[in-house]
Amino acid sequence: MADKKGVSMGGTTHRIRVTLTSRNVKALEKVSRDLKQKALEQKVPVSGPVRLPTKTLHITTRKSPCGEGTNTWDRLEMRIHKRLIDLHSPADVVKQITSINIEPGV
Repeated sequence: MADKKGVSMGGTTHRIRVTLTSRNVKALEKVSRDLKQKALEQKVPVSGPVRLPTKTLHITTRKSPCGEGTNTWDRLEMRIHKRLIDLHSPADVVKQITSINIEPGV
């Protein structure tokens, strides 16, 4: 017996949330696209990827190592991008879906 989404009800269906974080947007988008594509090949209902707000981490530090001289400052910034994907399927199917090649840094 199958429900309206096409997932067989033989096993217990779980809602599994995959959270991907990275500093590199292109790698993050590639992994989320591959994950969604593999889930759609398995005929699993997928929602996402949902783009969550980017966290920006700031560090302001003095350029001079000894503290002498002109007060010059370095302003450093690191951006953390986040994606959220929900899968509605049995756990064994999710293991097959998440066996994709994940880029380093994601």
